[in-house]
Amino acid sequence: MKYDFTSIIDRQGKDSIAVDIIPFPDAKVQEGFSKIPMWVADMNYATVPTIQDAIIERTKHPAFGYFDPREEYYERIIEWQNKRNGVEGLTKDAIGYENGVLGCVCAAAQAFTAPGEAVLLHAPTYVGFTGALESNGRKIIHSDLVRDEEGIWRMNYEDMDKKLKQYHIHFAVFCSPHNPCGRVWTREEIEKAMDVYARNNCVVVSDEIWSDLTLEGYQHIPTQSVSEDARNRTIAVYAPSKTFNLAGLIGSYHIIYNPYLRDRVKKQSELSHYNSMNVLSMHALIGAYQPEGYEWVDELRQVLTENVDYAYHYICEHFKGVELARPQGTYMLYLDCEKWCEEHHKSMDELIRAGISVGVIWQDGRPFHRPYAIRINLAVPHSLVVEAMDRLDKYVFNKG
Repeated sequence: MKYDFTSIIDRQGKDSIAVDIIPFPDAKVQEGFSKIPMWVADMNYATVPTIQDAIIERTKHPAFGYFDPREEYYERIIEWQNKRNGVEGLTKDAIGYENGVLGCVCAAAQAFTAPGEAVLLHAPTYVGFTGALESNGRKIIHSDLVRDEEGIWRMNYEDMDKKLKQYHIHFAVFCSPHNPCGRVWTREEIEKAMDVYARNNCVVVSDEIWSDLTLEGYQHIPTQSVSEDARNRTIAVYAPSKTFNLAGLIGSYHIIYNPYLRDRVKKQSELSHYNSMNVLSMHALIGAYQPEGYEWVDELRQVLTENVDYAYHYICEHFKGVELARPQGTYMLYLDCEKWCEEHHKSMDELIRAGISVGVIWQDGRPFHRPYAIRINLAVPHSLVVEAMDRLDKYVFNKG
């Protein structure tokens, strides 16, 4: 490969909660075990060098005053969306800066719902949606995803329709690809979901931050592309931050074709004066969406596919009582440990602490709305995936 996805980067003391924080109370790593950061959704790879080059080049100029986004910022987004997602007809007017996907979700919720109103989300649910919407006084109604006979997560369209009507809901958050389940929705699935939303007059926020990180054999379908109605009903949110590991720089963007939706979201975002672009974040996106960035993402997808395949098959073969679906996108696994806990008379707290004690810093999956879940981040060098599975085998799931 042209780029390095195998070196283990020392991030200790380098502004990284992934390695500096253990995200579970009273959990400690035993002596003799190194930390393998496998919880918060950032990657332990060096980003594409053109990002650093772009930032460094800009910092050579000594003034950092007020600015407007460069035309190149919009041009790069339009080109990226066309080449990666097949988007046609995207113009500068439809693109708007967002400090983050969750910021856009909140602005849209404030623009199109009132405090106390219900909004529809699928469950399992990304914990960020839960925190952001509840902090803004919205009531979350869940429509559960269900695993079919092949173990694949599916939407329940009848349940969605029923709950939209029952709770008089006109605002929904759609996650595509889905976090934490890793589903890459097909065009037919998105069409059916958007039909349900349309029949119930829902404004839809489509979180597509994971769109670049589909695994081999899967292709992201933009929600707005499935119909003219979807194009005009949907507020889509993207970011280079997930793709290139730039969360610490801040910077996302929305695509909103409908002027009515766009004007209301923009006005809501402006009210708090929080939604302002950082000049280095702008140059980071420009540096990411270069030819080298396309190559880097293609190689990254191969690496993530190998990691997912290895971990999925290892867990299925060695961890009796642990169930999971093979992700089609993202770099997260979402484990169901109910049968293992029952068989071994262990609580989820005990299981989570056992993994952390041997250096596998994984994440409590229960806040994502499954009672026996653990979430695992596989965006680490492959050697660490192998090491983590070995430790979980010897010291946790099959401990003698």
